Amino acid sequence: MEAALTYARDHAEEFRQQLRDLLRIPSVSTSPESAGAVREAAEWLADNMKRAGFENVAVMPTDGHPVVYGDWLHAGDDVPTVLIYGHYDVQPAVKEDGWDQDPFHPVERDGKLYARGSTDDKGQMFIHVKAVESLLQTEGKLPVNVKLIVEGEEEIGSPNLNDFLVAHRDKLAADVCVISDTAILAEDQPSIIYALRGLVALELEVKGPSQDLHSGIFGGTVHNPLQALSEIIARLHDENGTITVPGFYDSVIPLSDQEREELKKTDSTADEWTRMTGAPRVWGESEFTIRERVGARPTLEVNGVIGGFTGQGIKTVLPAKATAKITCRLVADQDPEHIFDQIRAYIQQIAPPTVTVDVRRLKGSGHPALIDINTPAMQAAITAYEKGWGKVPVFMREGGSIPIVADFQRELDAPVILMGFGLNSDGAHGPNEHFTISMFHKGVDTVIHFLNEAAN
Repeated sequence: MEAALTYARDHAEEFRQQLRDLLRIPSVSTSPESAGAVREAAEWLADNMKRAGFENVAVMPTDGHPVVYGDWLHAGDDVPTVLIYGHYDVQPAVKEDGWDQDPFHPVERDGKLYARGSTDDKGQMFIHVKAVESLLQTEGKLPVNVKLIVEGEEEIGSPNLNDFLVAHRDKLAADVCVISDTAILAEDQPSIIYALRGLVALELEVKGPSQDLHSGIFGGTVHNPLQALSEIIARLHDENGTITVPGFYDSVIPLSDQEREELKKTDSTADEWTRMTGAPRVWGESEFTIRERVGARPTLEVNGVIGGFTGQGIKTVLPAKATAKITCRLVADQDPEHIFDQIRAYIQQIAPPTVTVDVRRLKGSGHPALIDINTPAMQAAITAYEKGWGKVPVFMREGGSIPIVADFQRELDAPVILMGFGLNSDGAHGPNEHFTISMFHKGVDTVIHFLNEAAN
């Protein structure tokens, strides 16, 4: 293993140059005109994996963009098989968005590599390819069996990946799945995300009169749909910020004392949170800490309201309808479909008889994920971070969603480890996205250690 670590250090500049080459390919999965670039990125990655020593490398078709697969399976039947997941597609980006340079012309500046996809997720995914290369090129073998799957549709919600997992369940069978698409707490303090929130999205439409009406002639006799919508929305929370939908919290797994103690280590003060958000005060369920509200409690948020006249000046109109976009972040064991049914039933119950309501589910749902922190695989990750970073990682819950984690747990019945190497300040999805160069190299070392620890 020491030879592998030395190889990674000796080839550090070569690794970064290869990553820059990959980052130059504008593999924007949401853009039809970028389909050729997405395919180019898949084939580039497959070629690099072959040179690294992966076997059975293939660019595998889906109903959308392809999945890249490779493996090395000669460690033996008596050692674990590790399945590594990443994605090579990226968010759209143009210089006019606020970039200091062309987002697909990588630039190293102040110890950071700037380019779209540098941290999300090409840089983090590529860490695993280079760790495997470092071991194979020095020791001629890996301490465990390894499979690597890299998709090209994560940024559009992975619409074809679950079907791919089902169709290739035997091929992808593993003892543990590793995903590097998250951030750690700080550059000098690693952390492991062990819970992710799920998501359900819906649209609430309130209708009143058959057409827009003159507010002078009809105002006061017709219930304004915008007002009725506001009244319904106001009843979805109480004054403590608790969601009032009956049964909404029934499936929520309570925090253990161990978890609450662990989450305290990374909690924020009210002053820190207001400085970070710019909000006048912290809001929400007072019986939970800020960190607990973000990662361990579900939410119901109104993301947008549409209705009436919004142009310059004034138009004395009583609108015929009003619409709200609503999303809920869910925690284990909440089911998106069941939560939607509960919200729809409650809204229909509290809607005034002076309007009609229609509650429609939107695309973009995903199940929450909760990862056992007491497994041997998790212990291997803890030890690997300690050796790679020089510090024991802390455990954190993430407020966002990565639906593929629950898909892996459900379809492959294997524990998932979220081994992030980015930072929340990396600007993923925004202008001037970047990846700290030292994090990239520490990540390679940490994965080398993890593969070795996983063998034990």
